[in-house]
Amino acid sequence: MPPDAVVVGAGPNGLVAANLLADAGWEVLVLEQQDHPGGAVASAGYLGEGYVADVCSAFYPLAAASPHIAALDLEEHGLEWCHAPAVLAHPLPGGEAAVLAREVEETAEGLEALAPGDGRAWKNLYGLWQQAGRQLLGAVLGPFPPLGPGARLAWRLGPGGAVRMARFLLVPVRRLAEEEFGGPAPLLLAGCALHTDLAPESPGSSAYGWLLAMLAQEVGFPVPRGGAGQLAWALARRLERRRGQVRYGTEVRSVVVRGGRARGVVTAAGEEVPAARAVLADVAAPRLYGGMVGWEHLPSRLRDDMRRFQWDHATLKVDWAVEGGIPWASAATGRAGTVHLAASLDEMTECSSALAMGRVPARPFVVLGQMTTSDASRSPAGTEVVWAYCHVPRRVKADEGGEGITGAWDESEAQLMAARIEAQVERFAPGFGARVLARHVLTPAGLEAHDASLVGGAINGGTAAIHQQVVLRPGPGLAGPDTPVEGLYLASSSTHPGGGVHGACGANAARAALRDRQGASRLVAAPLRRAAFRLVSG
Repeated sequence: MPPDAVVVGAGPNGLVAANLLADAGWEVLVLEQQDHPGGAVASAGYLGEGYVADVCSAFYPLAAASPHIAALDLEEHGLEWCHAPAVLAHPLPGGEAAVLAREVEETAEGLEALAPGDGRAWKNLYGLWQQAGRQLLGAVLGPFPPLGPGARLAWRLGPGGAVRMARFLLVPVRRLAEEEFGGPAPLLLAGCALHTDLAPESPGSSAYGWLLAMLAQEVGFPVPRGGAGQLAWALARRLERRRGQVRYGTEVRSVVVRGGRARGVVTAAGEEVPAARAVLADVAAPRLYGGMVGWEHLPSRLRDDMRRFQWDHATLKVDWAVEGGIPWASAATGRAGTVHLAASLDEMTECSSALAMGRVPARPFVVLGQMTTSDASRSPAGTEVVWAYCHVPRRVKADEGGEGITGAWDESEAQLMAARIEAQVERFAPGFGARVLARHVLTPAGLEAHDASLVGGAINGGTAAIHQQVVLRPGPGLAGPDTPVEGLYLASSSTHPGGGVHGACGANAARAALRDRQGASRLVAAPLRRAAFRLVSG
C-alpha cells in the first residue's frame, strides 16, 4: 500500500508536517536528498576532533517559543536546550557593550547605565510584549487568516491600541530608536532586524527587531545540547516512533500530476513513489512551481509571479576553533551566546545600502555565535567554537573594500571576505586572530550545496520585506500552503510566515492536508480555494 502522504524534504518544516500527519494516523514517507535530517538545522565536525560546528542555523528562539514545536514534546526524544549566561551583546567602541541578559531587570539596569532613560524604555517595550506579544506570535505562526489570534489581540489592545500597534510594527527600527532611546540600546533591536535582509530604514524592521529581541528576553536564544543537528534528529526520531519513515539520499525531481491532482513524486533515480492522499513539498517555491510541477499544470500568471519572487541576500559564513575564547574588550560580551558587530546604527545602514546597490561591504554587519559559551559540550575545555556570518549581494556589481571581489566566491574571494569578518571581530576583540586554531569558510554556493533550499546562500526563504509577506508570499494571493494542484501543499519558508525555525510553514501545510480530507471541506471548501487561487493567478 502506498503511504498516505509523501513529504519532500526533511527540513524542520517537513519534519513538523510529517509528525502532525503521523499523529493524525496517516502513513507518512519523507524523502530527503541529504544523508541526514534537518536541512539547514545540522551539525558537523569539520573544525576537527572534539569540535561540533553548526553548519547553518545555530540558535532557536522561535523554536523555543513555537506552539507547533512545543506540542511535539521533543525533550522526550532526546532534545535538551542550553543557554549562555547572557543572551545577546552588542560591543561598542571604547570597551563597553549593550547586553541583553536573561532577566529583564538586569538588561534594563545595564542599558540605564549606558544612557539614563534607556532602561525604562526597554522595560516599556517588554511590557508591550507581555501585553500583546504572545497573541501576535500566535497570529503570525498560525494559519492565514489569523481570525482567532487576531480577534484576541484586537480585544486585548482595544481600537486605539490596535491602531498604535500597527504603526509600531510598520515603523523603521531607526525611527523607533529616535523615538524611544537616547543611547546604544537600539543596536540590540536593529541587529535583530538585520538577521533578515531589511535595512534599519525599512518599513517593518521594528517588527522583526522587537520580535526577536523580546523573544530573547523571554525565552533566550537557546541551542540544542550537542549541536543544532540534535533538534533535527529529535524530530526524526519522534516521527519514526510513530511509524513514519525518512528515506535519506533520495532526491525528488518531480511531482506526478494526473487529472489535476498530485499522485506522488518521481525521484532522481526514476522511481515513482505514489501518495494516496497528499504530497507536501518543503522546497523553495520557485523550485516547486515550474520545476517539480510543470507549467502545463499551473495557472499562466504564476510563471510571472515566480519570476518576480525575491530572494533575501546571499550569506557567507565562517567557523573557528578558538583557544581560550575570544578576547573581547568588553568582558560582558564574553558571556553572551550571540554577538552583533557594528560600531553604530549608521554603520549598519552603510552596510545595508551597499548590499542594496550590489556592492560588497567594506565593513560588513556580522552576527556571531559563541557556541561553547552556550553549550560546553561543543569543544574541548579551554577552547570555544565560534561562527559568524555576514550578508553579501546576490549579484555583485562592485567591491567597496577595494579588493576586487566579483561574486565568483572562489577560494581567493572566500578568504578575502572571511578576513573582513575577522577584522570586524578584531575591532572589538584585539588579538582574536592569534587565538584561532582552525577555520572553515562556507560561501553562498557552499550553503546551497548543503541545503538546496538555501538558493544562492539565501537563508530566510525569500525577502522579509512587506511586499512579499502574508498574502504576497510567495506571490500575490498565495498566502497559505494551498497550491493550484489538488493534494499538493507548499510546506517551506517560501510561504507564510516565512523564515526561521518555528515549524509553522510545515504545520500549516499538514493541517491544510488534513482539513481537505474531511467531508465538507473536501467536497466544497477545498475546490473553492483552488478556484480562487486560479482566479488570482490565472
